[in-house]
This record gives sequence, structure tokens and C-alpha cells, in this order.
Amino acid sequence: MLHGDLDQPARLSVADLRGWAQHRAAVTFDCATSGPQHHVFEGALLREVVGDAGPAFDARRRKDRSRFLLAVSGGDGHHTVLSWAEVDADFGDSPVLLATRLDGTALDAAGAQLVVPSDRCGARYVSAVTEVWFGAPYPPAPPEPVPSVPVGAVPVRARAGR
Repeated sequence: MLHGDLDQPARLSVADLRGWAQHRAAVTFDCATSGPQHHVFEGALLREVVGDAGPAFDARRRKDRSRFLLAVSGGDGHHTVLSWAEVDADFGDSPVLLATRLDGTALDAAGAQLVVPSDRCGARYVSAVTEVWFGAPYPPAPPEPVPSVPVGAVPVRARAGR
């Protein structure tokens, strides 16, 4: 389930996620219980999936985009949070995936997996993704005030030497 501050929330299957361009990530991460893990994941970029759902920010205002979060939950009760700025191409540009394949095997039965290739440990890899929430914990910043100048007034400029 993709929901939150979106124009078009959706329920997406692994097969649906294959409708987006598929990206490949060969990753190595340290697992606290079983040591280094080496895998190849394929899937849709999280930013493209959320971007197509119509995120409720002003795309022209970078600071507006930077206040949004993504909360991802898995079928085993595992949860993680990312900032939109981590995945946004104008900021961190991290190629976070909603993986549809793991080491060449389709994840249709197991469910999509969140993959954060830049992480050294696998704690933010979420298996069997059940939901992705997108939203902002803070209200938008007010627009910058524009100084008012009375009609017909000429702005005063500082003179050199004063």
C-alpha cells in the first residue's frame, strides 16, 4: 500500500512494480547475525514510484521537498524511515529500490523488498514490504515576506562614505 500525502495512493503488487524501469544494484552489507551479505537486487526506484503517485509538495521549492519522509513497513513487522531528500535527485540521489528480484529470483511470492544500496548494514532493508507512507511531519514554511514600498516612493540608497 502506497499512501499518505499523495494525489494517487495505490495498492501495488510486485508485478505492478515491474511497470517502472527496473534498476540493478549489486550490494554488500553487514548483517549483525550472519556477517557480510552479497546480493544483486532489481527493481523500481522508490522516488519514481512515489513521484508517479503525486507527492503533495511544490516540486519547484527544494526546501518544501526536504521536509517529507518515507516510512516503510514489512510483513515481519520491521519498519524504517528515510527522508525524501535521501532519494531526491537534487539532494542525496540515493538509488533506493523497491526490489522485484533478488539474485535473479522473482519476489512475487515473498513480496517486494526495500533496498538501500548506500547503507553499510542491512537494517533498513525491509522484506515483504506491506506499506510505504509518504508525508511531512512539519507544515510548509510560509513564503518569504516581500518588503512593501508605497506607490510612487523611490527607494533610498546608502551613499558612499556614510
